[in-house]
Amino acid sequence: MKNPTSAISVEFFTKLVYLVKNSISVASVVRSLIPTRRRLRLDPRNKLYFPHEPGKQVQSAIKIKNTSKSHVAFKFQTTAPKSCFMRPPGAILKPGETIIATVFKFVEPPENNEKSIDRKRKVKFKIMSLKVKGVMDYVPELFDEQKDQVTVEQILQVVFLDMARPSPALEKLKRQIAEAETALETRKKPPEDTGPKIVGDGLVIDEWKERRERYLARQQVEGEDSV
Repeated sequence: MKNPTSAISVEFFTKLVYLVKNSISVASVVRSLIPTRRRLRLDPRNKLYFPHEPGKQVQSAIKIKNTSKSHVAFKFQTTAPKSCFMRPPGAILKPGETIIATVFKFVEPPENNEKSIDRKRKVKFKIMSLKVKGVMDYVPELFDEQKDQVTVEQILQVVFLDMARPSPALEKLKRQIAEAETALETRKKPPEDTGPKIVGDGLVIDEWKERRERYLARQQVEGEDSV
């Protein structure tokens, strides 16, 4: 004879498991329907402009700003990793911080009857973001370790610009590339040395000590003049 209590327990447990499973699936569906809040502002917003020079390596630039209140890591991805690379390929931005990233691409000449426009549509870039806890070193593995928290900020289309035809987009691209090069040179410079100056062979001059000696000498001269 079956124990009615055990039968009820099994039925209850089965219903509980069913409810838990369904509640999880409903929650995941709800999360997917909620619009994702962007952490980054991009300029250009959804395109990467390149000079159209077949057979050459050309470059583009994009301004990336962290508009959130948290530290955010970003990362580039491309469908053509063999012919494209980014500098930097990723970084961590403080709240409100802006960086100009440079994107390099080798423009392959069209094959046979293939048009350049057909080839450019095949290449896309993706910028992803991830909220991180405070200041830390950027490593690409961050995005693998926290896949569930990664947001796709934008998929960027490649647009080629005719160098022989002046346009606002071309002028803006030139300005951003120049700005990116300046920022890179600034980052390369060693930090200013705020410590004591070293002059000659081991002679250390303490700036504060030097100022104090000048001050005391001036006071002594003024005292002698008053006498």
